[in-house]
Parts: sequence; structure tokens; C-alpha cells
Amino acid sequence: MPEPIPVPPKQRVWITRGVLLGVWLVALEGTVVATAMPRVIRDLGGAALYSLPFTFYMLAMTISGPLWGRFSDLWGRRKPYFGTLVLFLLGSALSGAAWNMEALVGARTLQGAGAGGLQALNLTLIGELYPMRERARVQSYISLIWGLSSVLGPLIGGVITETLSWRAVFLLAIPVGLLALTLVGRFYPPWRGTEEAPRIDGLGALWFSLSGVLGLYGLESQHWGLVGLAALLLAVFPRIEARHPMPLLPLQLLRDGFLRRSLGSNFLGGMAFFGSVAFIPLWGQTALGSSAVEAGLLLTPLSGGWTLSGLLAARWLPKWGPQRLIRLGAALITTGFTAWAMLSQSPLYVQMGCGLLVGLGMGQAMIALLISTQESVKRTELGVVTALIFFCRNVGGALGTALMSALLGRNLFEPAGLLARFPGVLLFAAALGLGMLFIGGTLRERPLSAEGAPDRVQTPQQAIGS
Repeated sequence: MPEPIPVPPKQRVWITRGVLLGVWLVALEGTVVATAMPRVIRDLGGAALYSLPFTFYMLAMTISGPLWGRFSDLWGRRKPYFGTLVLFLLGSALSGAAWNMEALVGARTLQGAGAGGLQALNLTLIGELYPMRERARVQSYISLIWGLSSVLGPLIGGVITETLSWRAVFLLAIPVGLLALTLVGRFYPPWRGTEEAPRIDGLGALWFSLSGVLGLYGLESQHWGLVGLAALLLAVFPRIEARHPMPLLPLQLLRDGFLRRSLGSNFLGGMAFFGSVAFIPLWGQTALGSSAVEAGLLLTPLSGGWTLSGLLAARWLPKWGPQRLIRLGAALITTGFTAWAMLSQSPLYVQMGCGLLVGLGMGQAMIALLISTQESVKRTELGVVTALIFFCRNVGGALGTALMSALLGRNLFEPAGLLARFPGVLLFAAALGLGMLFIGGTLRERPLSAEGAPDRVQTPQQAIGS
């Protein structure tokens, strides 16, 4: 990773504030809307479409991330960042003005397309602004925002819905987004990712989007035929990319063993964490007979542990290096899920303790993977690589949810069946954590690139220690 772009300290502080507002927008949007949806259904009807505003938002968010990341590598960060924010705010405005559920689904799709870019480019901008040691500190602030949003988001959504309107849940994002747009636009320098005019890989972008939508929708609906078709399309994708002078996904990136291991670890972590989180409230309410509040408490240690561990890992990373933190995090994930499977009928506080171990492990591993991967690539690859990390994590979550649903069987709301099968889901998640631990054990110091390019660090470990 090259030296950070030259920005005066005060100017950098204002850019960071704008970026953190963008992080807050995406983090909060994922949680506040769920609280408002029952009121939305009451006003707009269309109960049969209840899940689609969430599904299409996540589809668009997951697929658009690598596209925006690559565009930022080719065009510089400013224009793509502005594009993601404008698209997100347009989707927010249309969601707030929706006249029926079909309109809301379309607006949420637009909003998700902007959110995917924001998720990737927020961290890409931080990667360019700060050297390794300072970036770890800023990443801890981002972890804190995500953690607080996951805990406070449902409460904020409920208060806004009850005191104002469900429409205000979407519309209140607009002033925050405009402020973020102003700060980044005013202070971020006009830097371009390449000196030559880029040719857009339109066919590659279309092919990637089509295969991604089919695959993710197939996983969400457990339509395995669509998943198979998506796999066939992705098998052709490398040939399309090899013919383009500036491909959407530079294939040489995937020859990098460190990057492949990082993406694989994020994929497995997403499967384990997000897949299990989808069924933990159901487990609490249906199998344990807990109230909705008590079942929700089962999730709190997972998100809280991730936040706390992310704050600590960002501070420990410069001293310990990524390999140790990744292995420790994967070990905690494996231990937490294994203990939870063995103690699945224990009192609630015991299960919350197991969830805390999982959250602590995720925070450590994911922060270390993100920052060390950013340190190992060129600046002109930073956007697409950061986006690919989130893409793998989100796709892993979708696949994990589908596989764990299949493990639980069709009768999800039968307490006896859930009591018998849910420990198997937790053991499956523990096995995924073990896979992360194995990958972490194979991480090695990487040599300087063959060209001796000055804009690469010698190794993630050396960059951290410099």
C-alpha cells in the first residue's frame, strides 16, 4: 500500500467526519426499517411482499459493491462516492414517498445499490487517508458505529415510527447524507485512480450483476436451479474479463494467495455469523419459549462483542500483526459456537456468554483481515478489493442462511424439531470457524512484488511494524 494521499490534518478530520456519517447511514438503515415495516404494511397493504424490501435491498447492496469499488479505482474516489450517496438519498426519498409496496420495493432496490457503494467506499477512503497505525484507530470508530446501530437501530426506528411516521424513517436519512456529501465534496482532493481514460467493462458488469442476482436470489429462496445457473455464468466470467483491457475484476488479483485466503476467511465468517443470526431469535422464542425481548437479548452479545473486539483489535493490530489476531478470532468463533451447541438448553445468560465469545472472535478476525488486506494491494486495486471483502462476507451470509435453513428442515416453528436440530446448526457454524482457523494458520509473510513496485509494502506484517 502506498503512502496516504497528502491531505492537511484539519482537512482530513472533516473528510473523516463525512465518511463516518456515511457509515452511520448504511449501518442504521439495516436495522431501523425492520421496526417500521408492520406499519408500512398496514398503510400500503401488500403483506405478501413483506420480505421483498429487505431482499432486494440486500441483493442490490451486495452486487453493487464490487462495481462501485472498481469504478473508484478507475475514476478516482470522488465521483463514485458522490454517485453512491446520490443514489442512496434518491432511494431514501422515493421510499419515504412510496404509494404502494411495489414502489417501495423499487425504491429500496435503488437505495441498496447506493448502500453497496457506500459500504465499500467509506472504508476505501479511510484506507487512502490514513497510514496503518492511525487507520486502525479510525476503524475502531467505524466498528463502534456499527455496534451502536445494531443495538439502537430498532429502538430509533420504533420511536420515529410512533412519534412521526414510518415515512420519516427513510426521509431523515436525507439531511445526514447531504451533510456527508458536503464534507467529502468540500475537502476530499480530486485524485484519479489512473492517468488514462478508462474503458468501462460493460459486459463484465452486466454478466457479474446477472449471475450475482440469480445466485443470491436462489440462495434466499432456496431455488437451487437458479444457484446452479449462476454458477455456470460465473464459470464463463473469467473469459469475459480476460478479453477486456480494464476488466471489472482484474484476474491477476485472484492469483494472490494472501488475498484468496482473506476472501475465503470472510466468506466462511459470513456463513457462520450471519447464517446463525438469522435463526437465533427463532430459537429463543420457539424452542426456549422466551419472549421477543429475551430472544433479542441473545443477539446483543454477538453484536456487542463484535463492537468491543473491533475496538480492541484496531489498537492491538499494529503491535501483534494480523496473523495472530485472525487465528485468535477464529479460535474464539469455533469455541463459542461449539460451547453453545453443547449448552443449548442452558439458562439464557449461559447462552449469551457463548454468543459473546463468537462476537469477540468476529470483531478480531474481520478487522485484522480488512486492514491487512488493504495494506497488501496497490492503491489502484484498493476499491475493488475492499468491495470484494464485503461481497464475500454477504454472499457467505446468504449461503449460510440457506444451508442452515435446510439443516433445520421445513417445520421451523415446531419446538421439538427445533430443539433437536438447532445444536447441529451451531456445530456447522463451529466447523466454519474451524475452517477460518485453518486458513489463518496458512497465512504467511508475503514477499515484495516481482516488479519491486514502490507502491506495495513488503508484507502486511512489515507494513504494520514500520
